[in-house]
Amino acid sequence: MKFDIDYIAHNNKLTEANPYFKLFLTIILLIATLALDNLYFDIFIFILMSIVILAIAKINYKSYLKFLTIPLAFLIITCLFLIFFFGKGDVIYETGIFGIVVTRNSWHYGLYTFFRVIGCLPSLGFLALTTPIAKIFHCLETMKVPKILIEIGLLMYNTIFIFLNEIDTMQKAQETRLGYHSYWSSLRSLGALISTIFLRSLDKSETLQHALDSRGYTGELPVYIPPKKEE
Repeated sequence: MKFDIDYIAHNNKLTEANPYFKLFLTIILLIATLALDNLYFDIFIFILMSIVILAIAKINYKSYLKFLTIPLAFLIITCLFLIFFFGKGDVIYETGIFGIVVTRNSWHYGLYTFFRVIGCLPSLGFLALTTPIAKIFHCLETMKVPKILIEIGLLMYNTIFIFLNEIDTMQKAQETRLGYHSYWSSLRSLGALISTIFLRSLDKSETLQHALDSRGYTGELPVYIPPKKEE
């Protein structure tokens, strides 16, 4: 199943809920999680917001896990790097590899960083998976966020999903040609994928600029304004 965050945001039980409430709730939870720096509070927020996403918004658990997978992978790598290469103090574990050790300070640093991010992820997921991006940008515009930041966010959002679709298409093409049947062929396919994506990104950026120019782009992108409900 291909992960489509835009489809999920438009098809859940909280789609029509007040976007301002969801935006402010997310901001408050993020600030509280980062400011308190409390491991138990981080775990509580993770469990609470996961329950809201799965039980109240009725989002498929597989989609939720896919949303968490990529940031979790980067988080684990980052925290391992912090644990093994940062911090001073008493040594609690020696790896025996090039003098790399784990200190008490680095262990706490990596552990608290991990749970702090874990606490933030479902809060961001709550906003991203239950609110269409057009409504989020509309809320930001009414809150007088600089238009340049909104436009950059809109272009980045659009471009990211174009590239994800390109990656998915190319990976499937490589798999049909047995591009991943062995370790070395996987490395060659991955290298080809990365180089091709770089070239495609240049081509897509030029195509996007031509598309904007052909639609009368003058340096400002219009933001979706939801229609007012008739009373």
